[in-house]
Amino acid sequence: MASLKRSATTTLITVIAAAYLYDLVVGGLTNTFALPSIDYLMASGQWYRLLTVALVHGGIFHLAFNLYALMALGNPVEQAFGKTKFLVIFFVSLISGSLLSTYLAAPNQYSVGVSGAVFGLFGAFAVLSKKYGLEIKSIAVIVGINFAMGFVIGGVDWRAHLGGLIGGSITTAALLSQRR
Repeated sequence: MASLKRSATTTLITVIAAAYLYDLVVGGLTNTFALPSIDYLMASGQWYRLLTVALVHGGIFHLAFNLYALMALGNPVEQAFGKTKFLVIFFVSLISGSLLSTYLAAPNQYSVGVSGAVFGLFGAFAVLSKKYGLEIKSIAVIVGINFAMGFVIGGVDWRAHLGGLIGGSITTAALLSQRR
């Protein structure tokens, strides 16, 4: 029997969706995994929240948009770099997005979602596209619209988006420079 080969992107989507379903049925994940302000993190020592924020979402539409974007961006980035380097880009983006979000958050503010990592994949895709001479205007438009939504629509964490975008772009550029 041939072994099933699952992409890292599909595995991440499965884990995030399963966490959302668990939270719907059992509850309690959002309170435990949401990303609070830096003051809270420093006082509590709950640094795991820099990662677990990706497992909780603010509703089915938030989850669906993030998982669709993760699939659309993750698969080509993973194909370009392989599983290990893709996961490095994903987790550096997630952590950099979480760090900027928590550092700039108001004392009683918290954040949820995987969008910091997703924006890191936008950055990775843009860096790859630029390197190979592909069109990147559509990526820039999508990123711009999402940043604008963060200021127009309440509840969108533009800080996590910006931190993830920067982290993913820098990590991708560094990985590409190693290939020479």
